[in-house]
Amino acid sequence: MSNRVSRRFVLGGLSALAGSGAAWANAPTASLRPWARPADLAAKAAGGAEGLIARFGLPGEVVCAVADVQTGLRLESVGGRSGLPPASVAKALTTLYALDVLGGDHRFVTRVLADGPVQNGVLKGDLILAGGGDPTLDTDGLAALAARLKSRGIRELRGKFLVYDGLFPFVRSIDPGQPDHVGYSPAVAGIALNFNRVHFEWKRAGKGYAVSMDARSAKYRPEVDIARMKVANRDVPVYTYADQKGADHWTVANGALGNGGSRWLPVRKPALYAGDVFRTLARSHGIVLPAAQATGQLPGGAQTLAEHRSEALTGILRDMLKYSTNITAEMVGLATTVARGKAPATLRDSAEEMSRWAAAKYGMAGTRMVDHSGLGDASRMTPDDLVGALVLVGRNGLLRPLLKPFAMRNAKGGIDKDHPIKVDAKTGTLNFVSGLGGYLTASDGTELAFAIFTADTARRARIAPQDRERPDGARSWNRKSKQLQQKLIERWGALYGS
Repeated sequence: MSNRVSRRFVLGGLSALAGSGAAWANAPTASLRPWARPADLAAKAAGGAEGLIARFGLPGEVVCAVADVQTGLRLESVGGRSGLPPASVAKALTTLYALDVLGGDHRFVTRVLADGPVQNGVLKGDLILAGGGDPTLDTDGLAALAARLKSRGIRELRGKFLVYDGLFPFVRSIDPGQPDHVGYSPAVAGIALNFNRVHFEWKRAGKGYAVSMDARSAKYRPEVDIARMKVANRDVPVYTYADQKGADHWTVANGALGNGGSRWLPVRKPALYAGDVFRTLARSHGIVLPAAQATGQLPGGAQTLAEHRSEALTGILRDMLKYSTNITAEMVGLATTVARGKAPATLRDSAEEMSRWAAAKYGMAGTRMVDHSGLGDASRMTPDDLVGALVLVGRNGLLRPLLKPFAMRNAKGGIDKDHPIKVDAKTGTLNFVSGLGGYLTASDGTELAFAIFTADTARRARIAPQDRERPDGARSWNRKSKQLQQKLIERWGALYGS
């Protein structure tokens, strides 16, 4: 019998203990089969993971856990039952939540509805752009809807132009503690366009600047009226925001602009933004619409004139994990909660439902989420919880194919393409918070599930509001945290799979 078979046979007899607290308390700290020992194995093993963490000296808290995927045997845990903010590692849990409830083939549908009769190209009633919770709807998708509306022979509207956003509760910002101008914390509602971001561009023009606000995509660049920018004669603050007369009003400091540039700013009025852009696109087809009005209700019996279907959920989730798009996580999470028959009033309501689901499905009793993206630092997840879930889904390959490869690095910090350990994982980064959870395959093919959470919550809490985008010391702290993550992965690969 080979070493591998022997190991699987022995560990298989212990796997029944894997889900219990006792299994964690008495988990072995070394592999149960012989392996080819690297020259530095003694150094890697000295003091266990706890010793490695202590020697590394990262300020704050560090917790971690690792288990064998095939057997479920928990191999090592440091503070495994202690919850820390998971940051974007939370998106792995949101992925499992959505796949379990909605299914990988689910598609989000955005519709154009007629609430009234259509006679000779005239809609004698209201036209409704109805959001279906699609986090990936872009200007190209709206343009396709406008073209389909024309193909239905619609030429004139005698009623109101409404945008339905009531599938989800309105949330002004995913994390209210973030600066107003960061594009990764936009508003959330039942409709989103371009990830609820507007493109701001500026260029030198004489002694001042020419600015534009548009909803650009691969094919179109429609200017928008719902988001407006004014250049102010100052150095700081760089941006200010105000909700004025039904529009997003921004100012930007001229001292920060240089010769030109661009960035995406968050949208705080998703329904009116989508309506503004759709109105422009419809006008290009000769269909004149009045200014959009938001509505939280859909009329019964409205006729569908056109619809746009998203790609399948599996592809949306793969991109979400790759690019860590917060609004995708929030809208997918909300859609999943709604599909469970719940009516969340806030993001926290929906996240708490996801936490209850995780506890029932995977035994994640120590996980308490306040959102689906991990942007809120009040969320808590334990490494024991995450590793337990990763082991269960790892056996059927549900999650790993969707995770992004995690690049291991050499001593100089460069990517090591020939590194013997291969990792697929979800990263998570906030200022003074870093997480990593996923799977590693050691040089002998052994697959391990792991989770590492680090946080200096006290230092994060001291960040002044004006410094929250780039606080002093955060970049170096997060860099050191990622170095520690690799050291732990290399330790586990050497001990349990060499």
